[in-house]
Amino acid sequence: MTRQESSRPDEPSRGAQFLTRFVVVLCAAMVVLGIYWYGWSTEVNQRFWSDIFARTHGPMTFRFYLQPSMAAIAAVHGGINDARYGHKAFFWTALWDHTQRTGRLREGLIATARIMLLGISMDVIYQLRVEHRFYPAEAVLIAILLAVIPYFVFRWIVEQVARRWFARRKSGSTA
Repeated sequence: MTRQESSRPDEPSRGAQFLTRFVVVLCAAMVVLGIYWYGWSTEVNQRFWSDIFARTHGPMTFRFYLQPSMAAIAAVHGGINDARYGHKAFFWTALWDHTQRTGRLREGLIATARIMLLGISMDVIYQLRVEHRFYPAEAVLIAILLAVIPYFVFRWIVEQVARRWFARRKSGSTA
């Protein structure tokens, strides 16, 4: 069945589904590997937070702008579709509506998989060039902070703006 013959127009391609599964498995493996190598203690937690703030200046700072920007671009499509089709707010539905939770979270994972992969790649490069060490769990957490969280926020904002725009357009008001 081709994408055009699919029962849903928004059905993700097999490539997008494969990429999403790959990113989820990669993230899980990196978190487990990071905990296995370094443990999870107060010292590791303090190092993580000090490393995050150290990353905001110096080499590769551009990724603090690039990843949230890419998340915003990905969120525009999803937020407009939510407003157009009358879906409830993405974030709240994913958290509280048990009947739609899996589908909405899957949709968010598919939308952010490329951004996560890019973020992990950039953080691995940063760690190896600057810190001369590799902290796999940190790379995943940085990618989540710079890609997934902004995606949820931007998607909600776009959805709210688009909902108002569609309501005005439907009522015929231009002001």
